[in-house]
Parts: sequence; structure tokens; C-alpha cells
Amino acid sequence: MTARIEHLVTSGTFALDGGVWDVDNNVWLVGDDETVLVIDAAHDAAAIEKAVAGRRLVAIVCTHAHNDHIDAAPELAKRTGAPVLLHPAERQLWDQTHPGVAPDRELTDGQVLSVAGVELTVLHTPGHSPGGVCLYAPALGTVFTGDTLFQGGPGATGRSFSDFPTIIGSIRDRLLSLPPETVVRTGHGDTTTIGAEAPALEDWIARGH
Repeated sequence: MTARIEHLVTSGTFALDGGVWDVDNNVWLVGDDETVLVIDAAHDAAAIEKAVAGRRLVAIVCTHAHNDHIDAAPELAKRTGAPVLLHPAERQLWDQTHPGVAPDRELTDGQVLSVAGVELTVLHTPGHSPGGVCLYAPALGTVFTGDTLFQGGPGATGRSFSDFPTIIGSIRDRLLSLPPETVVRTGHGDTTTIGAEAPALEDWIARGH
């Protein structure tokens, strides 16, 4: 079977540094009719389980540990038996949302995850948060960027655990080297491509931001 990408939008709140904001999150599923992988279990475990639709869920991958990207992860894991994967540098953020509940496995830079005959390579892209990752699937011509890169620019860096020069360095070193036609599937909002975002990003880099 040919692997495909499925998309679900869930709604809830993002909370950090004493503030709370209403947000819509993109949940991405990669798989075929038998197996599937979930990227960012946001807000609604029941809705995500419905999208899994009885397939074997091989992993729940967290691009980072802001609450709006992980709040449904333990419940989805409980419902499906799938492991939760998170970069270890995100543990402090994870513990703010799920104290006493640990992720099942660690993500590492360069690690390759496989589902439905497709490989997704973990790219450590800190800046929005210390252990943020993107998942590059060359066979599908796409990269899942979480909150590292959006249509229109980099992810936010104005709150705790974030740093603007770091996220710009991550984008420069890990994402702008991808083929320009690579589709960028983000944590919030619309998709874009590396080529569409490159000019503005390269301008920021050139100006030393």
C-alpha cells in the first residue's frame, strides 16, 4: 500500500508563562490502511483515535512539548497502546503539563522512524523550545515542522525556553537545505514550501537576525 498523509484540526488552549490562548492545532497522520503514525496529539484524544480508525498506531511523535501539542498524548497512548516519543530537552516543558507521567521513548537528531514503508528523519531544530524537532519524509516530499517554521516565518520565540537566534540557526542549517519544493506541514495554519519561505528567511539571516 502507498503511504499517505492525513490531516486533522483540533481546538483547545495554549498556556505558558501565566497566559492562556485559544488555538487550533494541526494533527498529522502518516500511514496506510494497516499502520499509522501520529504527529502531535493535540487537545482531543477521541478525535485522533477516530482518525486512526482501528489501524495499528506505531508511535505518537511530539514535535515539542508545549501543552497544546501534547495534552492528548498520554490519553491517546492509553487508548491505543502506542508509545509517546519526545526529545529529552523538552522534558521540563512536558512535566508542566503531565507531571508524574513520562514519555515512553526519546527522540534523537538523525533518528529514522518508519511507518507504512516510509522513513521520517528526526531533525533537531531548537529555538521555539529547546528540544523542538522537525520530521523530514523525502519519499513524501514533505517536512513536518511543528512550531519551528510556518507560512510567513519562524515560530514564536517571545516566551520561556525560546530563543530567536537559535530558531533562525535551526531553520538555516536544517530546513533551508531541503529541496525548495518540499511541502512544509506546520503545527498551526496553512501549509507552505521551503522555496516559498526561503527568500524572507535568507534576508533575516543576511541581516544577522
